[in-house]
Formats: sequence, structure tokens, C-alpha cells
Amino acid sequence: MEGTATRASILVVEGEIREPGRLSRTLGAAGYEVLEAAEPAQCFEMLEAGGIDVVLCDLHRRGLEPAEFVERVRAIRPGQVVVLMASAEPEEGAAEALRSGAFHYVTRPLVREELLLTMQRASERARLLRENSLLRLEVGQRDSIGSIVGIHGSMDAVRRLIRKVAPTGTTVMIYGESGTGKELVARAIHQLSPRSGRPMFAINCASIPDSLLESELFGYERGAFTGAVARKKGLLEAASGSTLFLDEVGDLAPPLQGKLLRALQERVILRLGGSALIRLDLRIISASHRDLAAMVAAGDFRQDLFYRLNTFPIQIPPLRERATDVPLLVDHFVHDFAAREGLAVPELTAGALRRLCDYPWPGNVRQLGSAIERALILAEGGVIEEGDLPQEVLAHRPPAGAAGGLELPDGGLDLAEVERRLLVQAMEKSGWVIARAAPLLGLSYRTMQYRLGKHGIVRPPG
Repeated sequence: MEGTATRASILVVEGEIREPGRLSRTLGAAGYEVLEAAEPAQCFEMLEAGGIDVVLCDLHRRGLEPAEFVERVRAIRPGQVVVLMASAEPEEGAAEALRSGAFHYVTRPLVREELLLTMQRASERARLLRENSLLRLEVGQRDSIGSIVGIHGSMDAVRRLIRKVAPTGTTVMIYGESGTGKELVARAIHQLSPRSGRPMFAINCASIPDSLLESELFGYERGAFTGAVARKKGLLEAASGSTLFLDEVGDLAPPLQGKLLRALQERVILRLGGSALIRLDLRIISASHRDLAAMVAAGDFRQDLFYRLNTFPIQIPPLRERATDVPLLVDHFVHDFAAREGLAVPELTAGALRRLCDYPWPGNVRQLGSAIERALILAEGGVIEEGDLPQEVLAHRPPAGAAGGLELPDGGLDLAEVERRLLVQAMEKSGWVIARAAPLLGLSYRTMQYRLGKHGIVRPPG
């Protein structure tokens, strides 16, 4: 068995044995990285630091309940692999520990081959769990960032800021008009953060009356007011260990602004009608369509709270300022809604797409999504026609002299071809100089290079 291990780390918690260190030497000789803990408390501290593949625990410790030990370990590291050492006739305690989530047990007196085989299986299980965890994280990160659709340079900047701030615990403020996707950005930050193992909590401060918003945020004790028939956790408490998204935070009433400021400064709260301090460990991400700095100047928003919330601002541009993203968003919504409703993906006529590109979208991405969903329902024969679009889109006429939109293929939407033609047009207009072509599409130099390579676009000879 020597040499078969792949340097998996094993934390040994030994009990009363005749030859201290013998177990660790056996595992070390087999190629494992061995750590030792003399007491359960030390074991728990070492688990907090992470990096341990398998915990190997002796059940013959005074005062150590096997099931309780396993539960404590799994509370610290939910996927932790635990192997037990038990007597030759498994005790009820060992069986209970296995029911609590232990991986396996080995019997005393220890048989070297059985021990190493069990450790090999346990370390393989730990490796698989770790790879699955990394895969879920990778998929979650890809999905969270991938849901922010757009090739415009301004959206590249937003994604860059998300990736920079997400791993930290910094408080984030997201600005943008209604419908630009502020909550989508907040969720991407949360999914890329160390807190992604728990769901993000969210509340729209403009949608709840002030009289109810305080109890929603801070919770209350039974009897705190008429109708408080049971204790209720507020969102600040419920989100401890995770992220709380405060949408439209500019709509908070002045008294609540002060109470939220105290909670953020002191990291403790009191439930309404309560006397026990509740400690908080949460990240705050806020959003507003309003200019909070102007509200501070006008005396409508607390300056000290503004500085607390505005540590890392992110500005999301309105859709009208990144019209080159409209075809991408249309394609995204068409496929998304068709998949959700179990429908075939329809084509878009060139005229319908031109109408969508010409419209300024005052409701931004949310309004565009609603328009596509409506058109998908009305479409017949697998084609979305101009007549399937909302009336406000059909009634809009671009100002005289405005850009005439995109050059589109007749008979339907081929997004890859649309993108390719736009890239070629930009390169032709810039004399095939990438540095001059990229700004025409709102792209960075590197993104332009990538997209040219993706489509195999090269300068024609001559």
C-alpha cells in the first residue's frame, strides 16, 4: 500500500492507546500528510482552518460521544469525511456516529492493511467531494457572470468590478435606472463570494410601508406589538453569514436610516420588543436608481450612512447607451423563454429586430425581456414578426439622422452572423486597426481580438 496515497491530509484524534504515535507513523509511511490533535477542541480549531481531507477519530476517549463529535465536525465542515476507530464489536455509539454521517469505521486491534485500505477509500471520497464542490462553484460563477449579457465595453467594466469586489467583504452600492439589472449584479457578487454557500437575502425598501419595514429588517419578539403572536427573525439576523441586498435603499425613512447605520457600525441589533443583543456577520449590497449624493446634499439621506454604503460603487448603464447589446439580449431572452415554456425557438424577422434595436427602452432590460416574452406568445409559424411587438415599440420613430441600425440578414436572426458583420464593418471603417475598431463597438482591445479570432476574421489580401 505504500506510495499509493496522493498526499491526502489526515487529522488523527487518538485516544488511550499503548503506543502513542504508532498510528501516525503508519499513515505517514504510506504517504499521507498526518496532523494530530490531542483534544476535540484542538481538532475543531484545526478544522476551522481547512485543508483536511479525512478525520480519523478514536472512540475510546473519556467524555467523547461519537455521534456528537461527528455532528460537531460536520457543522464546521459539512462535507468532512470522518473515519472512526471502534472496538472489535462495534458499539452502539459507533453505529450512531455512522448514522450521523461518519464515512466508515476500523476495528481494534488495528490491522494495517484494513486501515490503509479504508484510508485510501476515505481520501478518494474526500477528493471527489472537493472536486464536486469546485465544479459547483465554477458552474455557479460561470452562470452568475454569464447571466449579465452584453459585449459593450461598459458591461465589460461592470463584470471586471464584480470579479474584483466579490471575494472581499466590502460593502457595495449599485446604481442604475429601473430595469437595468441591479439585483442580477448583486447576485453575481454573492455567487462569486465566500458566502455563496448560503442563499442571498433581498428586500425592496420602496415596496414595503415604513411601519412594516422596520420589523422586516430587525425582527420582533412575541408581544412587541399588536399581532406579534410569535418571535420573528428579521432579515438582518436571518442573513447573518450570508449577503443582504437592500434594493432602493434611498427610499428608507430617516429613522430607519439611523437604525440601519447603528447596525452596520456596531454589528449588533435588537429585535423589536427585545433586550438581547444579536451579533451580525453579513455583507450588505445596496442599490438605488436615485442619486444618493444629491440626496445627501439636499438633506434627504444621511451622509454617514451614505459613506457606509457607498464604499464600492458600481454604475450600470441604461440599455439605450449600449444599443449594440440589444441583439444579444434578444437572443438570450428568446432562448430562455422558449426553453422555460417548452416551445421551439422562433426566428426573428429582420424588420422585427430592427424595431427592437431602434427603440430606446426606457424600462431597460426588464422591459425588453417582457416585450420578447409577449412576442413569443403571439408568434405564429415559428417566426416573430413586427406585428408581434408591443405597440410602444411599433409607434416609435427614430429621430431624423439617427443611425439606421444594424445591417441584418433577410429572413431571420442569425446572431453569430450579426456579430460577425458588425465586427467586419468596424474593422473596415477603421482601416483594419483593432485599436481604432474596438471603441466603435464599445469593446476593449483584448475583447475585440478574442471576437475576431472566434469568427476567424482576418484582413482580406490586397
